Amino acid sequence: MKPAIIDIPGIGPAAAATLAEHRIKGLVSLANSSVEKIATIPGFSEARATQVIAAANELLAASEITPPAKDKGAAAKKEKAAGKDQKDKKKKKNKGKGKDKKKGKDKKKGKGKKKGKK
Repeated sequence: MKPAIIDIPGIGPAAAATLAEHRIKGLVSLANSSVEKIATIPGFSEARATQVIAAANELLAASEITPPAKDKGAAAKKEKAAGKDQKDKKKKKNKGKGKDKKKGKDKKKGKGKKKGKK
């Protein structure tokens, strides 16, 4: 049987409900959370957060459920965001250059027309 968050010593239905309110609904999400994040939840000190995270990791290891690596997900999101930012910057640069060229051409044409009319 798959272990649940209430299988952690010191986590009962009330604590599990409090964690769920803060988007910590299972062992994997608890195991991947930082001590700082859990310590901000009412009823959890740094010491208790450290204990429950360690217990979640132990339960996952004992049940052979492997939590996803913390750094890989965060790194992938950062890389994706960085790539998007670079594309946006390139688009902005290209737009600015195109407008300047058009304005320059328009100005030259306008001057030429005025000279031709006089």
